[in-house]
Amino acid sequence: MSVAELMHWRAVLGLAVSLAGAVVSMPVAATPPAGAAVQAATSPTKSAEPANIKDWLLRMHEASRKRSYVGTFVVSSTAAMSSARIWHVCQGDQQVERVEALTGPPRSVYRHNDQVHTFMPDIKLMLSERRESLGMFPDLLKSANSGIADFYTAKAIGVDRIAGIQTDVVELMPKDNLRFAYRIWAEAKSGLVLKLETLAGDGRVLEQAAFSELQLDVPLKMDKLLKMMGKTDGYRVEKLQLQKTTADTEGWVLKTPVQGFKSVSCYRRPMSGSVAAGHAEPMQWTFSDGLASVSLFIEPYDSRLHQPASSLSIGATQTMTRRLDAYWLTVMGEVPLGTLQLFASGLERKH
Repeated sequence: MSVAELMHWRAVLGLAVSLAGAVVSMPVAATPPAGAAVQAATSPTKSAEPANIKDWLLRMHEASRKRSYVGTFVVSSTAAMSSARIWHVCQGDQQVERVEALTGPPRSVYRHNDQVHTFMPDIKLMLSERRESLGMFPDLLKSANSGIADFYTAKAIGVDRIAGIQTDVVELMPKDNLRFAYRIWAEAKSGLVLKLETLAGDGRVLEQAAFSELQLDVPLKMDKLLKMMGKTDGYRVEKLQLQKTTADTEGWVLKTPVQGFKSVSCYRRPMSGSVAAGHAEPMQWTFSDGLASVSLFIEPYDSRLHQPASSLSIGATQTMTRRLDAYWLTVMGEVPLGTLQLFASGLERKH
């Protein structure tokens, strides 16, 4: 699993828990002292020092494209806990995943490259959509003008074992207060990411995502997973067609760019018909610094639907809402709340 994919499934599971209201308190331990949970890098078995942060992150991404595995994936924070069983198979440039939620309402998510099917057996609904943003992380790193090294530093801090597998442990530290720090456990042999912690500025663990059990290089059959993905008998199928657009076309501009974050996509995002009947489709404008992402959701203001401005923190995900003249703005991302406020204050309607 790459950092981007791990963040993606962490978000999927976190969203499922929050929507279900099934929040389980599971405190996350404070940052351990050096040498407590992680064998120090000065020990006889040293962690591989990342010579170049972009190359090191790309190695993790490539590892996720070459390994098949089955494992149990757990996301936890001080506010919530969720888990899922993941089957991941690769053949050439084809990737297929099956993710079965083990907490909250039953959900099965299948992904074939950028095509995603979400099965909700309790209401017999299957949502089908393309998620091009899954490729955002490696594309940004491969870009000649990627500035990720301008905003993060990488430092090897030791070695450890996760789910019985030897890993190198590396910290990615931000150079400013606009983003969080990360501690990453990657398989020593290939760079496959097995665990990720998101850290606040004071070192607190905001959220942890990790495999509690993992089998590598298992003989999974891609055609079997694809057949399961296409089995929709008894389900109502809704296709969510993202309409690609631009903020400029929609009449919006970010008058003051937020340092390090680049615009990566802009869509009109349809909602499930069972939820959004009669409501305008929100525009989703997404930014990323190569690791963290921030999305701006903009829709017409409706006093019957939109509550007073608010902010919410669930693990590493921060959300804030506010009215902007005739529009309602929701800003969401895995960044400090102050970063979201910069996006919100910098957004303007073109005249």
